[in-house]
Amino acid sequence: MSKIKIAVFGCGAIAQRRHIPEYAENELAELVAFADPILERAQAMADQYGGKAYASYEELLASEDVDAVSVCTPNHLHASMAISAANAGKHVLVEKPMAATAEEGEQMIEAARRNGVFLMVGHNQRLMPPHVKAKEILDSGELGRVLTFRTSFGHPGPEGWSVDGAGSWFFRKDEAVMGAMGDLGVHKSDFIRYLLNDEVAEVAGFIGTVDKKDTDVDDNAACLLRMKSGAIGTLVASWTQYKGGDNSTVLWCERGVMKIGTVDGDEVIVEPTEGLTQTYKVGAMATNEKQVPSGVIDAFLESVSTGTPPAISGEEGLKSLKVILAAFESQRTGQFVKL
Repeated sequence: MSKIKIAVFGCGAIAQRRHIPEYAENELAELVAFADPILERAQAMADQYGGKAYASYEELLASEDVDAVSVCTPNHLHASMAISAANAGKHVLVEKPMAATAEEGEQMIEAARRNGVFLMVGHNQRLMPPHVKAKEILDSGELGRVLTFRTSFGHPGPEGWSVDGAGSWFFRKDEAVMGAMGDLGVHKSDFIRYLLNDEVAEVAGFIGTVDKKDTDVDDNAACLLRMKSGAIGTLVASWTQYKGGDNSTVLWCERGVMKIGTVDGDEVIVEPTEGLTQTYKVGAMATNEKQVPSGVIDAFLESVSTGTPPAISGEEGLKSLKVILAAFESQRTGQFVKL
């Protein structure tokens, strides 16, 4: 079978460290083109992986015959690029947050539907081995209903991750739209919806810039969530965990507690109210320092090659984005926001 021809829009950190190498390692894919306004960046990827470099994604779409694109650009460009690619008949994998607004998200979903292509959002938290295992245990019913939870994602911030360091677009509100919440919080709203198989009914958010200098994007958020099932919990996103960053989730259930990512080496711990504690060593979660395959690229290529709609669809991405947008609305108004 012929390979799926891939173009990548944006050649910054997420493209260089995740998307591009993971496409290169998957035999279903052939990398054919790269676009970045800093042409040297696109050229460096073309030199390393083969294919052609473009300074503009429009020119790439007009010139190249590709089947699918990865959108790895600053957040404010996600919607326009994804819609252009869908209108050109390409399947789209877009980084999170999928869009800057709910309206943009709807337009992206509509463009993909109208053009008969898939739209997938890069919510890799669902695919990390500890999270897959946790979902399996929870779905088995052995712990009963989830009553309360906490989920958290924090690290020292994008200056250590972005190819532009402290000068990164992550800190410019017109390009980033949102800070730690768009980078990390939306991962956790997606993960908790997925893990609990439940939707967020109501949100309260404290969101602010606590420590980062010369930026007006948020570097910290603490949110309260009430789920449709009645479960209540907290969601934390932070760019100021300068030591001991956190990517953990704890669920207190009817018949015990599940701890995910709280102890190095024991990725999932189940402590039933009756019986022995069980630990599962299922492999680590990806971190900025330690890149393990995200699973996202493989899942996207599998969808395209088999014609199966992606599980992490545009619709799913939009529901997760709406939770974060509601938290910002809560911060703005000082009110709880119902979804």
